[in-house]
Amino acid sequence: MIAQFIDLGWQAWLVAATLIGLLGVLLATRLPMDLAFLGAVSLLLIAGVISPREAFGGLANEGVLTVAVLFVVVAGVQDTGGIRWIVHNLLGRPASLLRAQVRLTLPVTVASALINNTPVVAMMTPAVTEWARQLKLPESRLFLPLSYAAILGGTCTLLGTSTNLVVNGLFVDRYDQAFGIFTLAPVGIPVAITGLLTLWLGSRWLLPQRSSAVRELEDVREYTIEMLVEPDGPLVGRSIEAAGLRHLPGCFVIEIGRGDQVLPAVSPQERLLAGDRLVFVGAVDSIVDLRKIRGLVPATDQVFKLEDERSRRELFEAVVGESSPVVGRSIRSGGFRKRYQAVVIAVARSGRRLTGKVGDIILRPGDTLLLEAGRSFSQAQSQSRDFLLTRRIAGSDLPRHERAGIAGIILLGMIAVAGFGLLSILKAAILAAGLMLITRCASLSSARASIDWPLLLTIAAAFGLGEALANTGLASAAAGELAAVAGDNPLAGLLVVYATTAGLSAVMTNNAAAVLMFPLAMAFAGQGGLEPASLALAVMFGASASFATPMSYQTNLMVMGAGGYRFVDYLRAGLPLTIVTGAVAVPGIWYWGKYLGLASGLWPVVFGEQGVALLRVNIYLSHIVAVMFEHPLVHDLAPDRWENRQKIHAGVTGR
Repeated sequence: MIAQFIDLGWQAWLVAATLIGLLGVLLATRLPMDLAFLGAVSLLLIAGVISPREAFGGLANEGVLTVAVLFVVVAGVQDTGGIRWIVHNLLGRPASLLRAQVRLTLPVTVASALINNTPVVAMMTPAVTEWARQLKLPESRLFLPLSYAAILGGTCTLLGTSTNLVVNGLFVDRYDQAFGIFTLAPVGIPVAITGLLTLWLGSRWLLPQRSSAVRELEDVREYTIEMLVEPDGPLVGRSIEAAGLRHLPGCFVIEIGRGDQVLPAVSPQERLLAGDRLVFVGAVDSIVDLRKIRGLVPATDQVFKLEDERSRRELFEAVVGESSPVVGRSIRSGGFRKRYQAVVIAVARSGRRLTGKVGDIILRPGDTLLLEAGRSFSQAQSQSRDFLLTRRIAGSDLPRHERAGIAGIILLGMIAVAGFGLLSILKAAILAAGLMLITRCASLSSARASIDWPLLLTIAAAFGLGEALANTGLASAAAGELAAVAGDNPLAGLLVVYATTAGLSAVMTNNAAAVLMFPLAMAFAGQGGLEPASLALAVMFGASASFATPMSYQTNLMVMGAGGYRFVDYLRAGLPLTIVTGAVAVPGIWYWGKYLGLASGLWPVVFGEQGVALLRVNIYLSHIVAVMFEHPLVHDLAPDRWENRQKIHAGVTGR
């Protein structure tokens, strides 16, 4: 065994040393992951182990490009208020962290079984960020469950993850037979349930308790702001609680002005009327959230007199300087709007709340003003002595609520077109992103800002490392030696294939691990009664057991920054999850693999009523997909396979 590794040459040893060094850097330091990966790939490139095309070819990989384009699609959904809708209607307000995890992971698992799991995570990431902030939940205990639930859901159907499609394609090339879309379900569903239960019950020990850096640096300065209920808005007639105004993070209603009345100590059941003036007290981030609620506008009429459209305005903080001409004058008498093309919507003074109408407040040096202005305000005042400091508040763009329906249609259309196989996920995402820009659901600036370049570079560099493992023969040698351990025991063979594939996917991309392991796994066919289909399923599920490292699956990388995770966090949560799901997957594959009907891609004819019922279900589902959806995975079957399917259908159903 050792001699075989020595014969691989110095290139293989350099790759092994580079990977060990990379893991050590990720474990022991806080060096950004993209820099660590790019450094490792650059070293192998300089040493001549891989070519420039192999080192950076991941940037042209369809999966990487899909992730990049999906950021733009998500920006369109976010800019039109769709993320807030998801938070308010889908995720809700669970009473505990456990219920929050259940509320998050169940729909993500189901959705990831029906469409590719990458866009699911891309769409949910900003929603979970806002949700966690509103409920003051630790992001570190939500984002890993989000990624893991998407991975678990992807194991339930052939369409859930690209790895399943890759292995199915390899299987078709070798045996001219294909898996059905729901062939994985008898194994995938128990695996998903087991994985979710492990996450829910063990989250206290498996997941870190860590506040994000953003939350630790939140500004505690409070403002008092008046908001007006629009007469024709959706909040009229709804209670404070139903309108989502009761549990805003760091913000609360202190009174309602209704005509000549003032309603203090507002009840959650108080119904809102057209023209109500709501007085809120809260931090600046809470004010940002208030402006994004459809049906609420700042009570000052000055905001309607600015030249820029409201959708093109943002919030700014500005500290009044001693030489400012507005010092000692009220905001209204000082002509603030005309002078600066900005409207003061709230004032903070030495940490104290200022009451009364904003326009009547007399400004002093050092007052902090919360302003609504055009995007060029900060640049225009950068050299002015009127303000000691100006700061743009990130994320304060107003949602384009009037385009929310268009964004929703584009998003659902993308999912439908990709799910039914009319276009690839990349092409569907490109089309959707283009439509988001054309219809102005997303602006060019927000589209550019939405792309997470460090994430894309990390994923692309991981492909380069996978190429190095394959080119030097290191991956094949390690997998072959491990496979020899199994002998003729079928369960041991499946376990070795599963474990080896899972191990490879931990240090390279899961697609690369599946491609490397597939020919080795097929060498087991016939040993101890193992069917090729069983071995292919072991590769699929092993490659999808991508829990233990961030680079093993792109959704793990996508949530790393949002959850504030370190490399060791993935090991802590992912290793137990890999073991638990493997303990369910391997026996399940062995049992169901013995009966898989390969020629038709359907459930097996298992003797007894239960087996016949399972076959009927899969036949009906496959016919629906084949006839109504015209899915290419089904029609890739040769004509004689299709005739076999019809004969089985006639025999089981009696038609």
